[in-house]
Parts: sequence; C-alpha cells; structure tokens
Amino acid sequence: MLKQLLITLTAATVSSSLMAGGHGATAGFNSTKINDSITLLQGKGGNIAVSHGSDGLLIIDDDYADMSDSLKQQLAELGGGSELKYILNTHWHSDHTGSNDALGKGVAIVAHDNVRKRLSSPQEVPFFNMVTTAQAKHALPSLTYPDAMNIHFNDESIRLEHYPNGHTDGDSVVFFESSNVVHMGDHMFYPMFPFVDISSDGNVVNFANNVGKVLAKVNDATVVIPGHGPLTDKKGLTTYHQMLMQTIAEVKAMKAEGLSVKQAQARGLSPKWQEWNGGFIKQENYIAFIYQSL
Repeated sequence: MLKQLLITLTAATVSSSLMAGGHGATAGFNSTKINDSITLLQGKGGNIAVSHGSDGLLIIDDDYADMSDSLKQQLAELGGGSELKYILNTHWHSDHTGSNDALGKGVAIVAHDNVRKRLSSPQEVPFFNMVTTAQAKHALPSLTYPDAMNIHFNDESIRLEHYPNGHTDGDSVVFFESSNVVHMGDHMFYPMFPFVDISSDGNVVNFANNVGKVLAKVNDATVVIPGHGPLTDKKGLTTYHQMLMQTIAEVKAMKAEGLSVKQAQARGLSPKWQEWNGGFIKQENYIAFIYQSL
C-alpha cells in the first residue's frame, strides 16, 4: 500500500510539492489520501496533515495566513470547519502557523512550550529579512508541553515529541502510532537542503542527530510526511539522513583545513550532492548554516 501511495503521489504532485518547498505562489491545496483517516494537504507553505473521523478534525500545521480561506474549504470537504478540534503547530514559523488566527477561535492549539513563547512576542528571521508581530491570544497555543504528549483522537494515538535545537528551539515531530505515519515538521525538507533557523536557536548538527533519532523509530511500512516536499518512506528518510551527516562531515573537514565560510562556499560540496540543490536553500546557504552550527 505504501509503495503504491508513493508512486501515485510522485506522478501527480512532485512538481507542485517542490514549489511548496520553495514557498511558491499557489491559490489552493493539493490533497492526497494517506489512509481512510489521514489526508495530506499541500499548499504554499508547510505540509498539512489532517486527521478526520468520528471525533472531528485535527490538523498538523496550517500554512500562511493568506491560505486560510482555501484551507477552510478543504476542511469543509473533510468534515467541516466546525468539526476542527485541534491545531498542532510543529514550530513557530508563519508558513506553518499563519492560519492560527483565522482558525484558532474555540480550537485547542497544541505546540511545544517555546512555540507559545515565540508567537507571544515579535520575532525576526534575518535570513528572510522577516519580522513578525505577536499573535492574538486565540492564535496562541493553549496546550503546551516540554518533552512529549499524547492526544487520543479518531481512534488514533497521536504522539508529539520535542526534538530540541534542530530547525528551531521548539520543533515537534508527530507520530500517528496506529496508522504508522510520521509528520516530520521542518526537520525534513525533501529532497532538498534544509533551512535551519540559526536565529531561533536551530543547529544543523543537532538537526541531523534529531533526524537520526526519528529514523530509529520508523519501519519499512511508515509513511513519512516532510515539512516541505512529497511524501516518502524510511528509505527516503535514510537517504536524507545520510546526506545530512555526510555533508556536515565535508564542511567540518573544510573548516578544519582553515577555510573561511566564503572559501568553503566557493569550493562547494561533492558533486553527488548537487541533486539536493533544487529547493529554496542553495548549497552556499546550507554551507553557511553548517559553519554557524560548528
């Protein structure tokens, strides 16, 4: 079933998924059924997983604010906005939390402790020249956790686990334990070099180690939802982890030679990694992230 799902998805949505990975302009969402109770929505920002069933709707992430009307339409098709009970934010960035404001009234928003802290005050991401303002009270997580928590919903045990100082300081990876589905949040950009938000206490070395810890928990039947990009599986996650570990090793070696960041960027990574250069984070950006993380 997983193999057929991946073949179908790749044929239908890989180009649009890569656009989403690059934060491309789009007015709506591509919808992919993962199983009878979980659907993937891909719009302009981060990938959204929807749990739908007799208990109502639960969503993981909610895209940019300007996608909220389209998102409401999608949720109406899956059960209706009035059935939305939970919003899980994998981290604080606005491409994953932008519709908290439009959808959050009367809904339990769940995230790591640091997500509430960051959404409660102005934030800055210098890499994108982005400044955000504090969110309204109803758009803030009302349920937060330090390490892990479980939500029992739609006959599913949904487990949130905090993986510290990877993409940011507030990242959650979400496991649908019965369905054997994992939403990686922005610990996975696939197949592309990741954005690591150093300004939000992210770190590439920790990021790679965190991915390795998740990899140890999945099996050959697991459906893996990246934060950006198409659905994949354990093989895809393994390939991604190998890329992270080996490119970090290459950059460490360049730094040990005494190369500056600019010199390392000019030399570049081994040719075999060029196929990962198709996202919005280019090789030179990624090398800089690693230098800042060492």
